[in-house]
Amino acid sequence: MTSIYTNPVFEPEITAFYCIYCGYMAADTAGALHLRYPANVKFVRMPCSGKTDIRYLLEAFEQGADGVYVVACPIGNCHHVRGNERGLARLKRAKKILDEIGLGGERLDMFFMSGSQAHTFSSAVQTMTERIRQLGPNPLKVKNGNRTAGQDQKEEEEEVGFRGRRPKPV
Repeated sequence: MTSIYTNPVFEPEITAFYCIYCGYMAADTAGALHLRYPANVKFVRMPCSGKTDIRYLLEAFEQGADGVYVVACPIGNCHHVRGNERGLARLKRAKKILDEIGLGGERLDMFFMSGSQAHTFSSAVQTMTERIRQLGPNPLKVKNGNRTAGQDQKEEEEEVGFRGRRPKPV
């Protein structure tokens, strides 16, 4: 049996969106309890999982994430009443889009937990890491140099010239 802490050929990059209430507290509790979980996850805090936007989820994949998940308050116990239910509905729509474009909706998931469920938080990270290892790298990544579509777009913008606001010289 392979441990999640071995050095496999493919280590997935995962982005996790979590609410500042239950999701953040579960992550903080896991840290306080010194629970071990893979360190391949980038965390993005949101005021509520109800603020989950399909664009955020798809952008994470475009920028090179191999998998994305959302951590929300338990159903029926959201600090913003039904925010987690709204977030779940948006996540389901994003999964359909991922299936339609050939990326695969199984690369996206949502976990519900309270702030005291540190072991559940650790388990969610491990679950996503193992799932994405089985699925392989994000097909949007270019094989040579691990470049993403977002990097190509940035280079195109640099060739054309910067069109936004520039900071004032000091």
